[in-house]
Amino acid sequence: MDFQKKRVQLLLSIAGLIVLSITAEKCRQLVGEDASSKSGQFTFLNCFDMGSGTLACTVKEGVKLYFYNIRASHVEVARHKAIETALTDALSQGLSSKDAAKQAQKEGAKAAKLVSRQAKRIIGPIISSGWDFFEAIYYGGTMTEGFMRGTGTLCGAYAGGFVGEQKLGRFGYLVGSQLGSWTGGRIGLMLYDVVNGVHYLLQFVHTE
Repeated sequence: MDFQKKRVQLLLSIAGLIVLSITAEKCRQLVGEDASSKSGQFTFLNCFDMGSGTLACTVKEGVKLYFYNIRASHVEVARHKAIETALTDALSQGLSSKDAAKQAQKEGAKAAKLVSRQAKRIIGPIISSGWDFFEAIYYGGTMTEGFMRGTGTLCGAYAGGFVGEQKLGRFGYLVGSQLGSWTGGRIGLMLYDVVNGVHYLLQFVHTE
């Protein structure tokens, strides 16, 4: 039942993204190029132009990955320290090596979870969000476009990192954060275009 429920949720999410993408494209056509999102013109394919696009993508993703890795490394260090301390304490209390190792692993998991909750994972998403905000402004977008793209990136990176970490640990966090930040940023731009389109229609109806 759980698998079936997750499958339905996944299909609904994909369908929702497709509908949102189509709606955003129609809204961009409605308001015209000048009023639609600007930073959305830079797509993933631009990263392979072997020129400025490749350089921009390399720097951007490198910075994001660097901060994600700092956070993940911090969690691992805290976990190992907790295991060492707990193992020493357990052995000093006369526990067998097997029982001591089990207790140490539990303490290590608790320490990693605690550190993970202490806002460490938010460093990378904040950097990604700020970068996307200024990228939108650089391409001639409005403050609203930058805000919506940055907010989407922040939420996507946080959600993707959380889900990835639950599934695949540190590697999952890194991959999930990267994919989540990109997806969230695109969703933010699509929502911006949809809001623009609705505003344009309301103005048109009002003038009539």
